[in-house]
Amino acid sequence: MRSRYSAYALGELEYLKASWHADFLPADLVVDERIGWLGLTIISSNQQGHRATVEFEARLLLDGRVDAMHENSNFVSLDGRWLYTDGEMLAPSFTPWKPARNEPCPCGSGKKFKRCCARR
Repeated sequence: MRSRYSAYALGELEYLKASWHADFLPADLVVDERIGWLGLTIISSNQQGHRATVEFEARLLLDGRVDAMHENSNFVSLDGRWLYTDGEMLAPSFTPWKPARNEPCPCGSGKKFKRCCARR
């Protein structure tokens, strides 16, 4: 899960395709470059044999607003590799908000928002 988050954050489309089960891979997969990824929290994970689920929340910045993608993802292990199949979208744990310029940046850098992620 962490590697897929990193691939989204870095715009690594080929890695995302390689880590997606071929039966579930969307034909029109694109990475939205307007999104700034701020962090990932793994909430829970569960493995039963060759199947696993991971509940996560990824914080993101889009159009100056902090939002989150909260999902319960499904994975299957094939030939020793975990592949994403699908997921169920869940409600984020917070209400989306727009940070003020002098607030601490939501990415956790310790900088003010205006000197950090507001520049994206």
